[in-house]
Amino acid sequence: MSRASTPRKAALLAAAAAALAVPVAGYLLTRGGPAAPPDRAPGFVEAAGECGLTFRMAFLPAEQGAAFKINLYDHGCGVAVGDYDGDGHDDVYFCNQLGKNALFRNRGDGTFEDVTDRAGVGLGDRVCVAAAWADTLNVGRQDLFVTSTCGGNVLFRNNGDGTFTDVTEKAGLAARPATHSQTAVFFDYDGDGYPDLFVTNTARWTANPGNDYRRYYPGAATLLDLAGSAKEYNVLYHNNRDGTFTDVTEKAGLKGQGWGGDVAVFDYDEDGRPDLLVTNMFGASQLYHNNGDGTFTDVTRKTLKKTSWGAIGSKVFDFDNDGRLDLFIVDMHSDMWVQPEGVAPALEDLVKKDPRKKYPGVSGGGALHDPRMAGEWEKTLAGVFHIRYDEVLFGNTLFHNLGGGKFEEVSDRAGLETWWPWGVATGDFDNDGHEDVFLPSGMGYPFMYWPNALMMNNGDGTFTDRAAAAGIEPPRGGVHLGQNIGGHPAARSSRCAAVADFDGDGRLEIITNNFNDGPYYFRNRFPPKNYVAFRLTGTSYGRPGPGAKTSRDAVGALVRLYAGNVVMTRQVNPAGGYLSQSSRTVHFGLGGRVKVDRVEITWPGGARQRINNPAVNTLHVVTEE
Repeated sequence: MSRASTPRKAALLAAAAAALAVPVAGYLLTRGGPAAPPDRAPGFVEAAGECGLTFRMAFLPAEQGAAFKINLYDHGCGVAVGDYDGDGHDDVYFCNQLGKNALFRNRGDGTFEDVTDRAGVGLGDRVCVAAAWADTLNVGRQDLFVTSTCGGNVLFRNNGDGTFTDVTEKAGLAARPATHSQTAVFFDYDGDGYPDLFVTNTARWTANPGNDYRRYYPGAATLLDLAGSAKEYNVLYHNNRDGTFTDVTEKAGLKGQGWGGDVAVFDYDEDGRPDLLVTNMFGASQLYHNNGDGTFTDVTRKTLKKTSWGAIGSKVFDFDNDGRLDLFIVDMHSDMWVQPEGVAPALEDLVKKDPRKKYPGVSGGGALHDPRMAGEWEKTLAGVFHIRYDEVLFGNTLFHNLGGGKFEEVSDRAGLETWWPWGVATGDFDNDGHEDVFLPSGMGYPFMYWPNALMMNNGDGTFTDRAAAAGIEPPRGGVHLGQNIGGHPAARSSRCAAVADFDGDGRLEIITNNFNDGPYYFRNRFPPKNYVAFRLTGTSYGRPGPGAKTSRDAVGALVRLYAGNVVMTRQVNPAGGYLSQSSRTVHFGLGGRVKVDRVEITWPGGARQRINNPAVNTLHVVTEE
């Protein structure tokens, strides 16, 4: 890691670090203004409190409080949606930094009860990051994997009676030394019908472990300290089909480049094998082609060319209904040039004026404010992060799938460049037949408030942010938390989001995990329109003989819906979108259409299944034939 070599340069870089070190935003017309009325319509109504979601994510005061540090503790914690008790209703698991995680059981009507203690999945003795549900044994029960910052990842085995048992050691998943993990995703890379586990890791950005029972370790204080951290690498665990896993990372070629963040699983070239996109927080993301022999090849430059430099979240969805899955990556860390609230109003004004603008480097709009300082900072970061400008873009990237393994980057054309996004959650929120995008955004104290974005699909390949019109913004409780930090107001901010039809009315809800705050639970109150949904169960995992098979969770299954001359495509997704997992139920909005001609399912094992004229306004439970 390079350091300033003279007092003058040291002072310059220190000032630049304070000014440019982490993503910040400065937008909202009403800073600390009145709470949004609870009956806004059409759109969403925030109802976490009324629906029993009493969880509150608690940050680490020594890291993200009045003595704010620039490290990955500010990335917050995840939320995972899954049906843990098999009653047909999606439940919710929240991760926490300080205190217990929480599991909320869905009563079936979109209200929840806290069952954490009964289930035994609270932990509370480590800083947790993300979680993922999966039926790892194909027995009809969802197990739970939780990642941690250097506190040890955990696999909870579902006992089938509402309780879980920690089987991490027995399963062979106790990494030593413990890693600074982010996303965990279960998918079947080798087609044997059993979900394997892929875990992204970042770097050793905390101090040596102490004796604190909470397994909290002080983090890096500045961005330059963070950049100098020794990298950690991703891990692929093969499911041995007996409750144990084996590390096959080296053979598979999925070690990565360090600073791994999110994962998107999809068959980008339609060769029948699941491929991986892994975001890199401080460099080019990697697209890995599944070679079908247990190995993967990095095809990023050949296939995507430039990817987002400061990527955090990613998601695959067919944004233009052409039958092919597109890839959306959001870039938080390229927005690193705005100073804490009130320090440099000119930079804040620059963001407010044009939050959709991409810049040629990490110094962003700072070059317009102070070219010399921005130039020094750009040079410093290019050195410590080894930025290769021919491999990256600074901003969000939307890769339109052209077919044949080819993509075109169209984020600006689509209107999907945004400021300060963390994760990605997709769904057809207004049931018009086009998938929309929700982007949890903002930083919190000591930075200004920045709103979440609700990018509604216009149906012509473009999106428009309708967060305010749809009741997402401003927050119901105001843009600031109820308590100050360091004697100053602290802005609210979201980190991740998941989507599900929690109340079974055919409309998708959005749930977030917010930073140092309670969650948002946006109940869908868009005018009802026709829809159809499918919950898939694979069966070929148990069939003898050669050939690819499908796990019970059916992750990777493609569902294509044909209605007249329209084709809509959805995929059964595992965890993904950044520290989040949405429902595996596949949902189609139909708009004014009153019938569906047919649905064609392509199972991961290769089998194809057709359903003619499925009833609309119905959730269909489909078993692989």
